[in-house]
Amino acid sequence: MEIAAILDSALQQLLAFKGLLVLLWLLLALALEQWRPAALPPLHLAGYGAAWFARWGRNLGFFALNAALSTLLVLPVTIWAASLQLWARPAEVPPLLWPLIDIVLLDLWIYWWHRANHVVPFLWRFHEVHHRDRHLDATSALRFHFGELFLSALVRAAVIIALAVPLQSVLIFETLVLVAAIFHHANWRIPAGLERALGYLVITPARHWVHHHRVRRDTDSTYGTIFSFWDPLFRSTTPTERTQLMPIGVEGRDEADFIALIGLPSQAVATRSTPPIGPSAIAPARAPAELARESQP
Repeated sequence: MEIAAILDSALQQLLAFKGLLVLLWLLLALALEQWRPAALPPLHLAGYGAAWFARWGRNLGFFALNAALSTLLVLPVTIWAASLQLWARPAEVPPLLWPLIDIVLLDLWIYWWHRANHVVPFLWRFHEVHHRDRHLDATSALRFHFGELFLSALVRAAVIIALAVPLQSVLIFETLVLVAAIFHHANWRIPAGLERALGYLVITPARHWVHHHRVRRDTDSTYGTIFSFWDPLFRSTTPTERTQLMPIGVEGRDEADFIALIGLPSQAVATRSTPPIGPSAIAPARAPAELARESQP
């Protein structure tokens, strides 16, 4: 079936709505970060100088590359996978319930995909680009190596085929993933009670920032994207709580320029094995002065 035939007017409208919603959500997040930031940037990024805008250039540069790749590869592969429909879904399930089931199943898949990106050394070569960011804000949600996007699209296509997920459900899920990613990467201060309540269902900034902590045992934990119940269920939580001076990045590694980040997957890396998660993995408490030094380049 021709791809153009599949993209009927309703799906085109859904794609347009998705793009507009994500853009408006991104702009809102960036504005709220300036009004109520949750954490101060490290010293080398303070003051909105050249280093700050160079960082935004890196993050938005990857977003531009990935947007092009999505149009040329991800969307056609997704449409093809969704069009196969190798088996009929049970008619006993109400049609309005299927999108919710699809979102939960795809979020379960992305949990394990994210976890694999931390455990499998080859996948970490690409995913490390996302974690090299030394500060978090809404643009961090857009910073992924295009190689990771390519691999994710291929694996997700197999999941879509196996579960017979329709294209509408995939597009809804993609929209929710982007909205969730911008939400939990954003540097905005949310009232503690509200964030605690949201945390029972979804991944919040306070939890995801710990995932970006520049300490290995925390980086290799908290893999949820939309829903927060996968990590407790699969025992990938960490007891660490976010602090104002929490250093962000990859333990033992520094940020790199845009060209170096593009070539990062080609560099040899030490084999990674996920450290234990649990009481034995709790890092000893450190003084604020030590944490402040870590937040510097």
